[in-house]
Amino acid sequence: MTIAFTGGGTGGHFYPIIAIAEAINDLVREERLVAPKLYYLAPNAFDEQALFENSITHIRIPAGKVRRYASLRNFTDLFITFFGTISALFTLFRLYPDVVMSKGGYGSVPTVLAARILGIPIIIHESDAKPGRANLLAAPWAKKIAISFESAAAFFPEKVRSRIARTGIPIRKALMRIEPEGAAQYLGLEREVPTILILGGSLGALKINETVLSALPDLVLFTNVIHQTGQAHFKNVEGVAKVVLAKSPHAGRYHPVNYMNEISLQRAAGIADLIVSRAGANSIAEIGLWKKPAILIPIPESVSHDQRTNAYSYARTGAAVVLEEENLTPHLLVSEIQRIVSDPQLAQRMGASAAGFTDPDAARLIAHETLALALSHES
Repeated sequence: MTIAFTGGGTGGHFYPIIAIAEAINDLVREERLVAPKLYYLAPNAFDEQALFENSITHIRIPAGKVRRYASLRNFTDLFITFFGTISALFTLFRLYPDVVMSKGGYGSVPTVLAARILGIPIIIHESDAKPGRANLLAAPWAKKIAISFESAAAFFPEKVRSRIARTGIPIRKALMRIEPEGAAQYLGLEREVPTILILGGSLGALKINETVLSALPDLVLFTNVIHQTGQAHFKNVEGVAKVVLAKSPHAGRYHPVNYMNEISLQRAAGIADLIVSRAGANSIAEIGLWKKPAILIPIPESVSHDQRTNAYSYARTGAAVVLEEENLTPHLLVSEIQRIVSDPQLAQRMGASAAGFTDPDAARLIAHETLALALSHES
């Protein structure tokens, strides 16, 4: 049995695939099946360690982006997608997987097109409240369509809705639990003040970083700050923070990190009293699972079609407040953080409101359907 995964080039597309692969490996052991060969077909490996740990082989398939603004690269990237599709055709013909599981995103398009041409069964998963174009393209050919938000179903063609099931968002096993014990000591936090965790997505968020840096002198007066900056921004953020906090007696309360692996995220989430985050579907699912109050800062609609919709869908549960990036100022960020962390009852209500939003069995449900399709195709 052979299973091919494909998806775009961000953590939001990649890590749910890892979660599904973990669940497939678990099911294979439980049901004593022959271990399948797992492949990841995408422009880049994203996290080679995670692929290695789950016995997934990466095969590079080029893919071009279609941007939401005028750019000559929209035209030239069409040729990249074309050549990527040719490459995917040869690769899939050689591997001939029993099923292709697509997470969507621009990186999935060549592989999905090739699978369609070769008649290989396709299953797709959509994380966002408003589906991406890659999954809408793949939907008519998909045997199964998994969604995370009920509202997403209305965006798919009516003829495919009988194949849609709400599964929730696959979360890696390690992130289903948090580790508050020992986190303060490990991270060097002051115990007498609350802690906020600021997440800018897998690549970081320049606007959030800039706002946090401007707000730092006020933030460290009343809270510890764990700030995931993104690898590309880390040195600049660290350097500016040293200048901004040079005269602050509480400079030690600020803890910038470029990237958070599973262990550091478990510990940071475990100790956090409040999480400030982008509104990627994965981030929201993890925050909901952790039952933490949140401030969500979605990427503007002009850049990303999904995050604003995700943010308000989640905020309607009462578990989060939404700050639009165009309205984001250091003063507003500080006042909202202070309002929540200074009111334990409000924070507790927000955390409790997250209960039930994330389905912890999502990865297992999708893994089961993926295996079922693979086995039926294999036979």
